[in-house]
Amino acid sequence: MARKLVVVILLAAVAWSAYWWVGSTAKDTALRAWLDQQQQAGWVAEYADLKVRGFPNRFDTRIKNLELADPQSGWAWSAPEFQILALSYQPNHIIAVWPQNQTVSSPFERVRVEADEMRASVKFEANTALALDHTILIVDNLKLASTADWVSSMKRATFTTEQTPERDFTYDIGFQAEAVEPAKILKIVIDPDDILPDTFEVLRVRTTAAFDAPWDRLAVEGRKPELTTLEVHDITATWGELDFQAKGTLEIDSIGYPVGKIAVRAKNWKGMLEVAVNSGMLPRDFAGTVEGLLEIVANLSGNSKTIDAPLIFKDGYMKLGPLPLGRAPRFWMN
Repeated sequence: MARKLVVVILLAAVAWSAYWWVGSTAKDTALRAWLDQQQQAGWVAEYADLKVRGFPNRFDTRIKNLELADPQSGWAWSAPEFQILALSYQPNHIIAVWPQNQTVSSPFERVRVEADEMRASVKFEANTALALDHTILIVDNLKLASTADWVSSMKRATFTTEQTPERDFTYDIGFQAEAVEPAKILKIVIDPDDILPDTFEVLRVRTTAAFDAPWDRLAVEGRKPELTTLEVHDITATWGELDFQAKGTLEIDSIGYPVGKIAVRAKNWKGMLEVAVNSGMLPRDFAGTVEGLLEIVANLSGNSKTIDAPLIFKDGYMKLGPLPLGRAPRFWMN
């Protein structure tokens, strides 16, 4: 009996070792093939070393001195190390880990990216289509420093997606950024009179987005799913005394325009208008007219300091309460 048990254990160990070797080899081959394909497409796709380790329970891929660049657009990304981690018994759940220092370049500047932590957890359904189940991206203490002489920082940001229970092709999507300090050059453009504090306190978005097809391997390789419904549960933006909130539901019509209402609340809307004028986003010649119209909208809600009105989307146009705003954004085109 003991001998049979030993044989069973040995056979199981051999089988698991063979599984790990096949799986790790497949991951190594697939990544090297993808990088080769980018090179053949004219990209720069270079690395110093690529290894898959973690026997027996993990598939941990580490790529050292990775550099990806598109010579046509001039965009590039380089990192001393990039990791793709997974449990060998759950390969459909991967964790991507960025290094604390990396570089993003464009034709105009090079930006050094520093973060205490930057990692993403992505889980796919365990089938050949690899439909997206959920994602979580976390960034802590982010700092951006550009050769164009600007610096920006953020205390923390999170981005999440998750399949909505009992609703096909629908995803709960959330984003939150805390203590965002924009680059001074941008702050001067947005707020030349220095009305606002240096730090943007919070930006929070919670939505549910329904599509006409799942986000899976086929969506990446072929036709992209089109948005059909957008439920805005909460949009909150707070910067100093400026506070903006919105929620509502939009249906997307047959040609990609939104239809529906978003309830908007803008506290200290005159401050927002002043920032828009000072930054040049709103011509000063039209400021008086716009202020008068917004004053009417604010008074309709009973508080002249706060706009509390529906943002209405219909027939390809939008308006805030009774105030026409022009063409609505188009989410997609046939």
